[in-house]
Amino acid sequence: MRECISIHIGQAGIQVGNACWELYCLEVQPDGQMPGDKTVGGGDDAFNTFFSETGAGKHVPRAVFVDLEPTVIDEVRTGAYRQLFHPEQLISGKEDAANNFARGHYTSKFGKEIVDLCLDRIRKLSDNCTGLQGFLVFNAVGGGTGSGLGSLLLERLSVDYGKKSKLGFTVYPSPQVSTSVVEPYNSVLSTHSLLEHTDVSILLDNEAIYDICRRSLDIERPTYTNLNRLVSQVISSLTASLRFDGALNVDVNEFQTNLVPYPRIHFMLSSYAPVISAEKAYHEQLSVAEITNSAFEPSSMMAKCDPRHGKYMACCLMYRGDVVPKDVNAAVATIKTKRTIQFVDWCPTGFKCGINYQPPGVVPGGDLAKVQRAVCMISNSTSVVEVFSRIDHKFDLMYAKRAFVHWYVGEGMEEGEFSEAREDLAALEKDYEEVGAEFDEGEDGDEGDEY
Repeated sequence: MRECISIHIGQAGIQVGNACWELYCLEVQPDGQMPGDKTVGGGDDAFNTFFSETGAGKHVPRAVFVDLEPTVIDEVRTGAYRQLFHPEQLISGKEDAANNFARGHYTSKFGKEIVDLCLDRIRKLSDNCTGLQGFLVFNAVGGGTGSGLGSLLLERLSVDYGKKSKLGFTVYPSPQVSTSVVEPYNSVLSTHSLLEHTDVSILLDNEAIYDICRRSLDIERPTYTNLNRLVSQVISSLTASLRFDGALNVDVNEFQTNLVPYPRIHFMLSSYAPVISAEKAYHEQLSVAEITNSAFEPSSMMAKCDPRHGKYMACCLMYRGDVVPKDVNAAVATIKTKRTIQFVDWCPTGFKCGINYQPPGVVPGGDLAKVQRAVCMISNSTSVVEVFSRIDHKFDLMYAKRAFVHWYVGEGMEEGEFSEAREDLAALEKDYEEVGAEFDEGEDGDEGDEY
């Protein structure tokens, strides 16, 4: 029954994955232990979309963790949830991709062998499913493993499971905060394959999430754990409709159908509300209208780009907790009247709403307050192009001097692939520009040149 397999690639993918599985477990049982044999409904529970049950009644996540070096996965192997995962689902190599896309993607002794192992595990997991719905892929495009191995794995999944949908949660490089020098190269090269091989990609960016933590949760120096817990709330809200029951349920394929107007225009912005610390929550009402408004705030976006600079094409609102359709319709009607939130003129309806009765869970001792209702918004906006034009600009500066290129060529890549990937992204920027300026060429012709 509509199972999803999660694939976590590289350090970012694994750490976000950790936060997600921690949250999934807490949502099912408050003490964070996995439910034993006391789950209701036996085999066909909505719960079984993410967990499979063993003969002994233990629940095992349908997930694979892959990294080219062992340290991050060893943390999972020794961490609080080490009993949760099947040891064969944690796949690690011996030495890392060294921030090098080509090393993760081409070098046989890294990528190729591990990918075969990984696909074998995925095949076993999918054999356990009665009706596999699709894959959730978690990675970052700045590093070597997430970008190189991630692209390789996505390409192979397209071959083996062509019809299944693939949702990507992708950490993109931030405007100011950079973790490696060759980020622009890795991002451009792997976006090239994300364009081909994912159906929907949700962009996340550390700097934007840092700012949300600082501003809304009053954390002066956010750690990756703070960031990942926030991201895991978004992912949990997206997938809540698969795991629990609600008034307007949404499955993975519905995202694509409602959010992707053209196959290439599939990069989404996400936001989540209310992001609020426990001491503030006590004094706020947080009605459906309020949280809906705050989800549309530019500062709530989990990628650094300003939706006011572009237009929305479509937008998914996933409510959870104590929410009724009447309130949702009222809130959406209010949003439609706002001048700052513009929709393209060829998309008259533009909103897809889902409601789920399971209230949002929180990690005990975490930063977020326990609230009655929350909303997660996934929107397709032309302003996403800002993320790409930023990366392209940095790519151009480096590639003009062919800086660092020899590292990639040395791992078996051809120089032509750089320019091919860059051209593909230039085409993507152009696509976004055309989509935003569909009928009125005059006023919106200048969307592409904002760095």
